[in-house]
Amino acid sequence: MRVISPGSREFRAAYDRVLARWPLPVESFDLVSEFGRTRVNGCGPDDAPPLVLLSGGGATSTVWFANVAELARDHRVFAVDTMGDVGRSQPDGRPIQGREDLMLWLDGVLDGLGLLGAAVAGHSSGAWLALSYALQAPRRVRALALIDPTQCFAELNTGYVLRAFPLSVRPSARRLRRLLRWESAGGDLDPDWLELVTLGAVRRPRPTVVTGPRPEPERLAACTVPTLVLLAERSRVHDVATVDKAVRAVLPRAVIATLPAVSHHQLPFHNASELNRQVLSFLG
Repeated sequence: MRVISPGSREFRAAYDRVLARWPLPVESFDLVSEFGRTRVNGCGPDDAPPLVLLSGGGATSTVWFANVAELARDHRVFAVDTMGDVGRSQPDGRPIQGREDLMLWLDGVLDGLGLLGAAVAGHSSGAWLALSYALQAPRRVRALALIDPTQCFAELNTGYVLRAFPLSVRPSARRLRRLLRWESAGGDLDPDWLELVTLGAVRRPRPTVVTGPRPEPERLAACTVPTLVLLAERSRVHDVATVDKAVRAVLPRAVIATLPAVSHHQLPFHNASELNRQVLSFLG
């Protein structure tokens, strides 16, 4: 198998192609911390309220190309490559070894951006990271948008776990494409983004980002951060009805909505207008 490093010319070119799809001028920069260098892609008015975007595993911060034009009208958007995951962040400092290190890393990201607090939105495992941080540092999270969150309120579907397991043993572009096409039931997947994530699937070293376990119900019930939960109607990653019920049980004040005709891995770019509308309405 041909190995493609996340720092390879081929990977960087694919990353840049997706980032070039952003319809606004982008400011890309690195924040230095004890864990390494964190890549941030920013856009929007400098004096607007800040919004931090956390992507799902392997998706990279470029994945928000269909969202930033609308989100950045009234917000200064900061899309972050999660430390230890695929992207342009470089984990060349102290290794992240658990949830507490991830919380320290995200604390450092906000510090590096000069933010006392921000609205935070995350998709998939990025939603787990956003929720965990809101529970850890509620004074720094002014609003929370969880987009088809995983490992937050319910278990993953067994069928999805069984199909995803071979990727953790022997990552390959073919296996990832097969998983994504199964989960999206053959629906649209952006070709530029698909090329990027499949190149990332065969990277070395493998990602070291840590997620899970799910937050305890007691901690969730005590959460006071205004929260939006958006669920993908056709998600095959977890049972949407089960997640909906669990959210209502532990976060009764949360705003919950289902995004129609979209699967988990088609987010956040497929039929993005409804996602953008929901997020902006909530933040507004």
